[in-house]
Amino acid sequence: MREYLLTLCITAAVTYLLTGPVRKFAIVAGAMPEIRARDVHREPTPRLGGIAMFFGLCAGLLVADHLTNLNQVFETSNEPRALLSGAALIWLIGVLDDKFEIDALIKLGGQMIAAGVMVVQGLTILWLPIPGVGSVALTQWQGTLLTVALVVITINAVNFVDGLDGLAAGMVCIAAMAFFLYAYRIWYSYGIEAAAPASLFSAILMGMCLGFLPHNMHPARIFMGDSGSMLIGLVLAAGAISVTGQVDPDALNLYVGSEKEAVHQTVPVYIPLLLPLTIIAVPAADLILAIVRRTWRGQSPFAADRGHLHHRLLEIGHSHSRAVLIMYFWSALIAFGALAYSVNSASMWIVLGVVFLSAIGLILLLLPRFTPRAPRWMERFVPPRYRRRGSVAALSPEASTSASTADQHALAGAENRTPVVSGVAGVNGATAIGPRSRLADRRKAGTR
Repeated sequence: MREYLLTLCITAAVTYLLTGPVRKFAIVAGAMPEIRARDVHREPTPRLGGIAMFFGLCAGLLVADHLTNLNQVFETSNEPRALLSGAALIWLIGVLDDKFEIDALIKLGGQMIAAGVMVVQGLTILWLPIPGVGSVALTQWQGTLLTVALVVITINAVNFVDGLDGLAAGMVCIAAMAFFLYAYRIWYSYGIEAAAPASLFSAILMGMCLGFLPHNMHPARIFMGDSGSMLIGLVLAAGAISVTGQVDPDALNLYVGSEKEAVHQTVPVYIPLLLPLTIIAVPAADLILAIVRRTWRGQSPFAADRGHLHHRLLEIGHSHSRAVLIMYFWSALIAFGALAYSVNSASMWIVLGVVFLSAIGLILLLLPRFTPRAPRWMERFVPPRYRRRGSVAALSPEASTSASTADQHALAGAENRTPVVSGVAGVNGATAIGPRSRLADRRKAGTR
């Protein structure tokens, strides 16, 4: 565990320290495209944050290669080299897209080629655990197609969710943390060396996200761009492929009996990781909804719009930070709920806990529709928006005078106010979606 923590810290430190110089380089290079209608930021913000993340990945792999225990991963498996090759290719495509806006179909082709590069070097799905059947060996073409499909889906799911400051990096970090705990448990508790590469990939991925998040939290100073979102999506997919398609379920010895019964016991974990629908369930759901929505309207599935889940959270009144935290909550609930279920699938307490937390999440989603009011004895200590109407004037003569003066100023400036357009977020979402005409000039800014 100490070597994994050292690798994580080195990756995070390199990513964090390089992000500042990369930001200056992005500004000089002009990687600050114009603000589009679907963007939620208002200040010119550079992209190319994926450059720092890629060098953090390289540093993590280099450090792990020189550690005593993790060095065995490089000696017994070619998966780290396969990951580095695919990551370098997808990162290069992302950098070109951040600068020159590559066509969506070209990016899709590049994603498939990067996945193919990893397959050629051995990072592929060899068999699938299927309930009632057992481990089904895949042919070379079947494994290649399934691996490429998983990589492309994961990359685009992470890319689609990259719409708010700190959203994609935080959600992937949560997913990587849950994934690391699962893979490390298989490697350490059951002694299965085939799970070691997935543990390493997850630790490095956590370091990449943690090192970049301080620069990317709202208000973001730099965006990761496609060079970063596609990169972390590929690393996450590589870990899922490594642990799902190359670890024999029967080797876990979870059930004394036939291979079919052993597979049946591990289905709650293996099938979700294969697709993967629990580790990145929220980005995957956003991806599916976006494709259905755009196809229904007769648009291209790659056409940009403002119908993503984070956009809808902003439109119903959530602030930027609250929308990000809600997405974090749902990602953690699904990822760690699946992790807990994999440890003890027979526990009813786990199911009840997930249901209870889901109810809390639904309440948080509806909070903007309710305006809380503090008790009268607390009205002196809370902001005015939480006080009852008319209570401000009753607090003190000074408060009454201030309120009257404020009302006079409000009435005097009422004629000069611009009416709010229907569908634009209120006060809590004022930083998110609004008219673009307030921008005096069309300066280049980072994109979402």
